[in-house]
Amino acid sequence: MFSEFGEIALEYAAKEGVSYADIRISEILNEVLTVKDGEPEAVNLLQTKGFGVRVIADGAWGFAGSIDINKEEITKTVRKAVNIAKASAMLKKKDATLVREEAREDQYSSGFQKDAFKIPVEEKLDVLVQAGRILKKQSPLIKAAYTYYRGFRESKLFMSTEGAKISQNITWCGGGLSAIAVKNGEMQTRSYPASFGGNNAQSGYEFFESLALVDHAKETGQELLKLLGAEKCPSGETDLILTGDQLALQVHESCGHPTELDRALGTEADYAGTSFLTPEKLGNFRYGSEKVNLVADATVPHALGTFGYDDEGTRAKKVYLVKEGMFVGYQSSRETAVELNLEESSGGMRADSPMALPLIRMTNINLLAGDWKAEDVIEDTKDGVLLMTNRSWSIDDRRVNFQFGTEIGWRIKNGSKENIVKNPTYMGVTPQFWGSCDAVSKDDWMMHGVPNCGKGVPGQVMYVGHGCGTARFRKVRVGLM
Repeated sequence: MFSEFGEIALEYAAKEGVSYADIRISEILNEVLTVKDGEPEAVNLLQTKGFGVRVIADGAWGFAGSIDINKEEITKTVRKAVNIAKASAMLKKKDATLVREEAREDQYSSGFQKDAFKIPVEEKLDVLVQAGRILKKQSPLIKAAYTYYRGFRESKLFMSTEGAKISQNITWCGGGLSAIAVKNGEMQTRSYPASFGGNNAQSGYEFFESLALVDHAKETGQELLKLLGAEKCPSGETDLILTGDQLALQVHESCGHPTELDRALGTEADYAGTSFLTPEKLGNFRYGSEKVNLVADATVPHALGTFGYDDEGTRAKKVYLVKEGMFVGYQSSRETAVELNLEESSGGMRADSPMALPLIRMTNINLLAGDWKAEDVIEDTKDGVLLMTNRSWSIDDRRVNFQFGTEIGWRIKNGSKENIVKNPTYMGVTPQFWGSCDAVSKDDWMMHGVPNCGKGVPGQVMYVGHGCGTARFRKVRVGLM
């Protein structure tokens, strides 16, 4: 039925004289469960349904969307998009042009074993309640314990005047736990398997089960209590080892965002800005050491940023951003690809709802595995710190200077992981930092899901992924400087 509405939209747009038009019709289900101190705090099932129409008329873009999917509203919305395009054309500097993309008729669906939306809410809450109570009851010093579950499904149809007709169904879920402890006015936090809601993957309920929150609650609480009596992270220049959960955010902020081509071209500057990776650097700028290989890959099975096609109908692909330390590629759209005379789009255009305009968004930005084992990286380090689980981050508007804080760290002495340190921080300059990378693991490489990447005004929140393991960086500034 939705395809009939798509045909109505495209036929009407053609009668209005547009040179291009596309329509996305979609429905999103978003289930969010939160338990505090072993008692349910929030049980939400949100539904979003609607459509969005993009057109190029008189060489300029127009966009409009609506939550009412019917013939009258379709034609009304198309007319609105065309009027916006024609008004915009009066101020255009040049015509909007799209790089060629083969128009396909296709279907894509992410796989799962257990449908997360058919599992009773009571069963999900039972897991969260058990884990939360175990976490909270370990000590009166633990003042708050949170457990989380999230399930997400997006079903959408994309059609264009070029002949594309693509339906997709993407499902993901996940969760986590975290707790806060206070002693003598000092507060510490510990999370599992990652901070800010845990980890998520394109999978069914089986992924949430694999996190085994109940089994990890006690260990998480024990580490939290140890932090209260731990020594402070040392300050100075030392070797730094990051595990995958923290390295994922490092990749996100210092490679993912600056390789978005709209930021590099200066047409997007919201949420900490533009990019130091400007077009003249493409192909001749050293971003990092030869150990550093970064890709945008929307084809990784079960990864959060995986799909069949982006919201322009571009097929999912793997694109190198940094190869053996050299900056070689961008995340692009069909329009921005034309700006740099690229042969094709990287396939990174996505919107977080049918009523939102697609933007260049990360897919899965991955640091490819190296040739080390994670334990060998530690054993090879004479003096340093091992940090994991993000607590805070700050980066400038060109993605050059940064500072990150983590929940926990360990001193490394003569290849041995020794005492816990608290309040760890590290800072650096992006190309210098990645240039100091001399070891990347392979045995603990995995995907990390980030469901809360913000971009644009009005703000959009997108789900992305980062594949990485453990990596070492030489002579990094850590602690308070």
